Amino acid sequence: MKKIKKSNLRLDPGSGEKVDALYKSVITAGTHLAPSIRVAEAAKVIENSQRDINIAFVNELKKIFDRMNIDTMAVLEAAGTKWNFLHFKPGLVGGHCIGVDPYYLAQKAQEYDYHPEIILAGRRMNDSMGNYVAGEVVKRMIKEGLNVKDAQILVLGITFKENCPDVRNTKVIDVVKALKEYGTHVTIYDPWANPEEVKQEYGVDIQTCKPTQKFDAVVTAVSHKEFEEDTSGSYLKECGVLYGLKD
Repeated sequence: MKKIKKSNLRLDPGSGEKVDALYKSVITAGTHLAPSIRVAEAAKVIENSQRDINIAFVNELKKIFDRMNIDTMAVLEAAGTKWNFLHFKPGLVGGHCIGVDPYYLAQKAQEYDYHPEIILAGRRMNDSMGNYVAGEVVKRMIKEGLNVKDAQILVLGITFKENCPDVRNTKVIDVVKALKEYGTHVTIYDPWANPEEVKQEYGVDIQTCKPTQKFDAVVTAVSHKEFEEDTSGSYLKECGVLYGLKD
């Protein structure tokens, strides 16, 4: 094999400006030319890490206010009346960016003998939410006098975010697995996801059409527009439990 000279791998000194000009021709929102690829990659990583930490904060608030019997969304709405409040909502953090990039940054930091605390604390909080959701659903069922073992539970959504078919690194699967560990029977309904892809990736079956049966509990895991237009309570048996992180 012919050896490639290093000089052939060097970028044209003006290539950055050329690429920037190309992007400017198609991106109307504007572009920013970073001084180096290292700066550009670092900027993308910290943007995702920052969102991860902010979501982790409201997820922790959710856990606190649930214990205090305070409506978390009402608190966030009230706090949002302050002009400089950052608007984030509790939720399951998956996907190929926010749920992954913080680990890249943490690993690189450790290569430089620095142990990141806030970044990893945010990851631990967000990665714990699947088990938390399942536990809260079971608690509410017990309070309603429902039998948990062999209960029929409907999970609405399997994608990692609303109104998209992407199931990469979805944390909804954590909720499903945890609920099954309690001995429940879980049905997953998602009109956006590809059943074959979900089966191959996570080993579970989903349905893309509305269920016709009634369930002991319904978990709104993803806020697809179809679920907003439909009444989740219509899937519930009498005294059934409805749970959503954003409820």
